Amino acid sequence: MTQGAATRYAPLPAKLTLHAGGVLPNGRVAFETFGVADRTGERTILLFTGLSASAHACASTLDPTPGWWQQIVGPGRAIDTDHWFVICVNSLGSCFGSSGPTDTDPQGRRWGPRFPTVSIEDIATGGWHVLQHLGLARVHSVVGASLGGMTVLAFAARHPGAARHLVSISGTLAPSTIAIGLRAVQREAIERDPVFLDGDYPPERPPRAGLRLARMLGTLTYRAPAGLQRRFGRKRTNGGFDIEHYLALQGERFADSFDANAYLQLSRAMDRFDLALDGDPARAFSAAKLETALVIGVEQDLLFPITDQERIVDALERAGVPSQFVRVASDEGHDAFLLDLAPFDAALRRHLEPEAITHAR
Repeated sequence: MTQGAATRYAPLPAKLTLHAGGVLPNGRVAFETFGVADRTGERTILLFTGLSASAHACASTLDPTPGWWQQIVGPGRAIDTDHWFVICVNSLGSCFGSSGPTDTDPQGRRWGPRFPTVSIEDIATGGWHVLQHLGLARVHSVVGASLGGMTVLAFAARHPGAARHLVSISGTLAPSTIAIGLRAVQREAIERDPVFLDGDYPPERPPRAGLRLARMLGTLTYRAPAGLQRRFGRKRTNGGFDIEHYLALQGERFADSFDANAYLQLSRAMDRFDLALDGDPARAFSAAKLETALVIGVEQDLLFPITDQERIVDALERAGVPSQFVRVASDEGHDAFLLDLAPFDAALRRHLEPEAITHAR
């Protein structure tokens, strides 16, 4: 998939041993930066994305197109790039510049389904290598939502001392059974597409039908029923329900922009994540040297229910990390951090502005 002019790349070790045991040769992580470079890390925010986002969080002089968090990141925004130096990382295993299934292997073939298994922990380590590439040992905050909200937890656990503050939005210590089941159905839609060919489809003929169905189902899990009812109800256009047209459009857009093997990689990485596998998460958070944490959850989130964020806060508090828990009520459900921005804007400003003002003085 194509990247913008602002995309930069951090090299990974020549042979990076991945969390699941495989080895990635000569990998790289794509990232973009926003704001004035910070050599100390005191003004730096490391930002991890959701499953399908690139590193393009907001418009910049090098790439003026709107980013995936355009209303939150930028000059005067909650994450104010007039003060903060923001590094947004594209997930390892994705298709927007970081090493993933669309790349070529050492033999010059497309990796496809043979790309080594990526875990959330590897995505976190990819961000750490970006910091190393930029000469930063420690940053002010590590921030992420959805898949990124899980990745920041792995980052704190695997790279203690690399971030002073943590912000996890709509994340989880381990996905729920219903979340795993819903993603399993989405993967099934892709893998049963006749042109999937066990993942060896040619780039010019991807399994669009499977990707389309997976995204349509995924979109339903990202929204709350009340929000969909209010927006679409039983309205009809051109002989079909408006919700049908909306889901079809979301599916078509996604099939045009994302790789099927990358989707399967990241979807499975989310399912496998369980911070408790290595012991009590509180122990990991205690060793992480965090000064504070902000956890935000949405009460109407079907995919990452509010109880998931409650467990994160419990582990942080048992670790002695001063934590703020913000409960958001939003009919937008899991996608509220992209669509219902006011409560997230307010929470992030409260978390970041006092220190930004202090530094400015």
